Amino acid sequence: MWSVGIEPGWVMMRETRVPIARWPAELGPLRIAALADLHTGAPHITVDKLREIVASVNAAQPDLIVLLGDYVIHGVVGGRFVDIEQTAAALRDLRAPLGVFAVLGNHDWWYNGPRCARALEAVGIRVLEDAAAEVTVRGHPLWIAGVSDAFTRPAAITRALAPVPQGAPVIVLTHNPDLFVRVPPRVLLTLAGHTHGGQVNLPVLGRLIVPSHYGERFAIGHIHEEGRDLFVSPGIGTSILPLRFRVPPEISLLTVGP
Repeated sequence: MWSVGIEPGWVMMRETRVPIARWPAELGPLRIAALADLHTGAPHITVDKLREIVASVNAAQPDLIVLLGDYVIHGVVGGRFVDIEQTAAALRDLRAPLGVFAVLGNHDWWYNGPRCARALEAVGIRVLEDAAAEVTVRGHPLWIAGVSDAFTRPAAITRALAPVPQGAPVIVLTHNPDLFVRVPPRVLLTLAGHTHGGQVNLPVLGRLIVPSHYGERFAIGHIHEEGRDLFVSPGIGTSILPLRFRVPPEISLLTVGP
């Protein structure tokens, strides 16, 4: 059956242009590879598969790589739990000039948030939990702020943005896109995962189950509201049921610019 046997393992590299009117011209276009909801151990997403995904990301030569949470699984039918250390070891090889940054998701906190953060940090991936880091793009500053998961954590946006000077360009990483309604206008772009794009997108009926308080509003892709921008990746793995239909697993390769 396509939705169980084929599509969940058919990882696509999808290139998406994300135009942002307020994007500073001096930064130029920025290529960002976003990986969400790896759920290593879900059917089709083995450690070997994850290594293939890492190789594909590196081959695309993004400027920046972001990991948007949910590295482990809970109760996926047919799944096999994989320790976070094995997932981190596969992610160790990710390479980008501006670095690799991560946030944690609800499944990571249900398992052991501090352990997940330690495993990622141990392989050189910077975990931003209500914190920010500065990178330099073509000689100009760009801030990456990570806001903790809105479902399981405080999701302290003010704390995350506190180090960022007023007027400085900043991108926010978070797991749950529901946070977007609270993101201040000074943020150029918010990147999130969590929804899996609903995993199933039926003709006419649409996405029947989207884990969001806002239904399909923040289900997938580029959302532009009131001068603010959000991109939600449909992610890689599966949760609860190991199926996808018309929502294939995706490496989201974004070209962000004015």
